[in-house]
Amino acid sequence: MNTSDLKNVNVAIVGAGYGGAAAAKALSLLGANVSVYEQATQTGEVGAGIGLRPATMHRFRQWGIFDAIAEVSSPSDYFEILSATGDPIMKDTWPEFGEETKTYLIHRGDFIHALLGVLPEGMVHLGHKLETVEDKGDHSVLTFVGGETVEADLVVGADGIKSVVRKQLFSDKGPVFSGEHAYRAVISSDDAYGMVVDDNLRMYIGKGTKVYLLPLRHRNQMSFDITALCPDSTWAPKITKDDLLKTVEGFDERIVNIARNLDMDTVNVRAVYDIDPVDTWHSDSVVLLGDAAHSMLHHQGQGANSAIEDAGALADALAQAGSVKDALASYQATRKPVTDELQRISRQGWTEDELNDVFPGQKPRAQQEA
Repeated sequence: MNTSDLKNVNVAIVGAGYGGAAAAKALSLLGANVSVYEQATQTGEVGAGIGLRPATMHRFRQWGIFDAIAEVSSPSDYFEILSATGDPIMKDTWPEFGEETKTYLIHRGDFIHALLGVLPEGMVHLGHKLETVEDKGDHSVLTFVGGETVEADLVVGADGIKSVVRKQLFSDKGPVFSGEHAYRAVISSDDAYGMVVDDNLRMYIGKGTKVYLLPLRHRNQMSFDITALCPDSTWAPKITKDDLLKTVEGFDERIVNIARNLDMDTVNVRAVYDIDPVDTWHSDSVVLLGDAAHSMLHHQGQGANSAIEDAGALADALAQAGSVKDALASYQATRKPVTDELQRISRQGWTEDELNDVFPGQKPRAQQEA
């Protein structure tokens, strides 16, 4: 679509997370009239650290926001996988993308703050919880709790794993429990027992447990993440310090000490879910993006990165296609094969022995198709 056509396209993005904010930036640069609707009454992101891959950072350069992200992150040269006791298993550089060779390690809160900070004032509307979306072919109507309605030529459903847009228009299947819990905390580097030595991600693998150490040296902090097999599917489970320590039995004593010293009130605890692949992501005027389209397990570190790549691919498709309808078809054709494969690989995080220990004679649903 040419610039004059795009200037007449009204875009409503549902969700102001990574994918929604990135899509807002990319589509506004094309000249579209973009508004973002977020159900939260204030912006922010709980959790810990993530790695922004070279392809993601390439998009940020393309959109002119690289410096805003780099300012609150640390460039990493490689990642390392070790046994529970620290024996080397694998060490590799990050996959290069053109001139980009580094992955940037960033706190989730800093990331979303930086993304929202590069959007024009007034573009993001807080306190808008989506109630219904009506697809009328060449346009759609959003109705929010409280009765406010919005019409748009293009609706982007970037509303996460529990997406209202996906459920109402594309798939009524709910999130799938993976059989895992994730425990995440951010600690001072001074409390990391000397394990923050550079800007590179390290993963320690024990039986039924993985520990991720992601340095945030620009903050003098480290993201300390434990993923452990567990049959409790409660969305926000309650665990004790003893429960936490059991997951790291036999690990490097420094890791055990970090876990022992955690303030449980600062630990983000959740059961881990993804979704089964969604057959169709779009109609003529509505499209899914990020976790709403392909929420995946975190083993490959591709959740946020895939959302950014979706936003870039959607913008590319709109710039190149002759209509919104054609652009959405092109976008799905480009991105869905990639994310389907990432979802599949991400479900292969555990051995048969590990799964049988926790789920005798069966697999969690998320592992059944792996």
